[in-house]
Amino acid sequence: MAALLLAGASGAQAQSFDVSDIRVEGLQRVSAASVFNAFPVSANDRVDEQQLAAATRNLFATGLFDDVSLAREGDVLVIQVVERPTIARLNITGNRQLSEDDLRNGLRQSGLSEGQVLQLSTLDEIQRELESVYQAQGRYSARIETDVQTVDEGRVQVNIRINEGEVAKIRQINIVGNQAFDDETLREVFELNDRPGRIFGWFSSDEYSREALAGDIERLRSFYLDRGYVNFDVTSTQVSIGPDKSDIYITLNVDEGTQYRVGDVRFAGDLQIGESEARQLLQVQSGEIFSRSDVNASTEALRQRLGAEGFAFAEVRGIPEMTADSDTVDIVIAVEPGQRTYVRRIQFLGNTTTEDEVLRREMIQLEGAPASTDSITQSRQRLERLGFFSQVEVDTQPVPGQPDQLDVTYTVEEQPSGSVSASVGFSQSAGVIYGVGLSQNNFLGTGNRVNIGASRSDTFTSVNFGFTDPYWTLDGISRGYNVYYRETDYADSDISTYSTDAYGAGINFGYPISELSRLNFGATLEDLTVKTYFDTASEIRQYVEDQGEDAQSLKLSASWTRNNLNRGIMPTAGNYQRLSLETSVPGSDAEYYKLRARAQQLFPLNDNQDWALKFTGNLGYANTFDSNDPYPFYENFYAGGLGSVRGFTSNTLGQRTTPSREGGRDRTLGGNVLVEGSAEMIFPMPFIEDQRSMQTSLFFDAGNTFLSSCYDVVAADADRQRCSSGVDLGDLRYSVGVGLSWLTPVGPLTFSIAEPLNDESGDDTQFFQFSLGQTF
Repeated sequence: MAALLLAGASGAQAQSFDVSDIRVEGLQRVSAASVFNAFPVSANDRVDEQQLAAATRNLFATGLFDDVSLAREGDVLVIQVVERPTIARLNITGNRQLSEDDLRNGLRQSGLSEGQVLQLSTLDEIQRELESVYQAQGRYSARIETDVQTVDEGRVQVNIRINEGEVAKIRQINIVGNQAFDDETLREVFELNDRPGRIFGWFSSDEYSREALAGDIERLRSFYLDRGYVNFDVTSTQVSIGPDKSDIYITLNVDEGTQYRVGDVRFAGDLQIGESEARQLLQVQSGEIFSRSDVNASTEALRQRLGAEGFAFAEVRGIPEMTADSDTVDIVIAVEPGQRTYVRRIQFLGNTTTEDEVLRREMIQLEGAPASTDSITQSRQRLERLGFFSQVEVDTQPVPGQPDQLDVTYTVEEQPSGSVSASVGFSQSAGVIYGVGLSQNNFLGTGNRVNIGASRSDTFTSVNFGFTDPYWTLDGISRGYNVYYRETDYADSDISTYSTDAYGAGINFGYPISELSRLNFGATLEDLTVKTYFDTASEIRQYVEDQGEDAQSLKLSASWTRNNLNRGIMPTAGNYQRLSLETSVPGSDAEYYKLRARAQQLFPLNDNQDWALKFTGNLGYANTFDSNDPYPFYENFYAGGLGSVRGFTSNTLGQRTTPSREGGRDRTLGGNVLVEGSAEMIFPMPFIEDQRSMQTSLFFDAGNTFLSSCYDVVAADADRQRCSSGVDLGDLRYSVGVGLSWLTPVGPLTFSIAEPLNDESGDDTQFFQFSLGQTF
């Protein structure tokens, strides 16, 4: 550049002169206006050598020119330029870890893209920056090569060739200065590992990155702080690279300091609640080894408690105070509750179908009331348990200029809560199904449940209508009613050779008794007719002969339900319990009672709650009021299939019937006693972004049905009956397998692949089972 400036100064002569005009030569793509904007000399200016030199530097600094020189023709100043080429094409090869779109966007922001002027300094800088990006990933052997090829006059092609290399492996982690804990114990704290392949070694990594090491150092610091070493410090960190840049050696020098115990624990500030209540929330006690995580848990519990009192922006800090020459540390819990806050407005986003009223009636937190973190959280949980939304998020924002007010926003993501269909389908247990129907738990966004349907298959014909208003009254009393007609041929359902015709109508009411619990009461009037055939089982033929083929009953039902699951569909945390009683009133053709208990408990295994353990139990017992009357077989419990013991055909477990002499095979009548249970591990499906719409599990199922007393058979078949009454848990059937539930637009679609563990001769097994409209 010095040579150019000297040449320009020589051409313009050393003495100053008045510029009468300026002419630019050599422009092809760059506009003259761009030159004049960057050249701080105008016509009629008087210039000297220094001014021209500075003006030339300004013009060259634009990066648009490879050469700039000045000449003088009389009083006319001539600017002679050689333009730099523009980039016609930009080729990037060899990148796998960084997408080409991300690379091109980054290059464009740095001034390197097709159509722009090529500046070699920018290309060199980008080369260095890309190598730094790969080195941050631990790819120290990464190399970036660039070259420029001429396409035609004034245009070039830039080639960027990337050799990403391999992530450097950690060959050794050394910890120097530790006395209280050995190296092996401290290495277990790390996610980085210099010896992968040990037991559970797949959860750690031997690939180095600066971010991972920084995270491990913080984990190490937390490890010591949770064990009383308040003054612990990592004094230095050395990371060295092997000659081939593929091996990493890490050395951490630590100063453990002294282990401290908790001395005095006292409060400072405006506590707002009683000190005795506040101390019950603390997880730190005098005399215990100091733990930072316990201090943080204590301050968070106290902050949540103040939030429940309306102090939504309370600040609670645990401040350790150490005294010289002492091995104890005092903890001061500093409380700044701030102003009591009130909810100005509650709004909902994302509910394109569901009416605001449906969401608002689930709110525990009310507008105009003190803001309670507990009430805001419980309101979110109530929305999740509706089953209408795959995700519910809550956000609180202070009102500008109003320090004692805040707005609460619930953002929901709606999911299918039912189905509308006119279809031809197939079910393993029912065969070909023709049907039209509507099943909607959120009918037209009103929150009402509606079931309307008519269907026919190889085993049944059904017409039904049901309606439930969960908020028949403002305080949450629900009312529902239903009417139905069913023709069922149990021979094709793998139950037994008989059929029933039934029609009835019912009404039910639900009463909330707490935030999580409710009572339900109902009454149903039913008329049922049993039809037998020549190959009907002997037990059924004898029952119909003794009790008649028609049965009119008035059934009363009552149930208690407690639902503390985190979601209405495919939950991963919480618990659920239900107890129910169904009984026919005196004077019904069949006088009986039916008890059932169901419980479910889920334990999340990680913070995202997409890994969980799930345990389910299901018990049932039924009998008649008069021990001399047989229990109606058509009200028995059945086991096997999805929702029961997977791997066994639906409804096939239990005591076998006595086949008719005219033909037929032995099947089951189910039983008046039901025992079922399952244990599952829920885990996320790989490569699926929305885990809430799909759930997979490994399961272990167990169950069966039993008869407390055997049914009578036709006298001619008495010698062939093989019934054994009573509950024998040794007869439970077991299976293991994998299940998947997928929430589709037409309802939950469930699959299972199961292997029975102790099936016996005569059991009907199925390796693969599926269902639409039922989740595991």
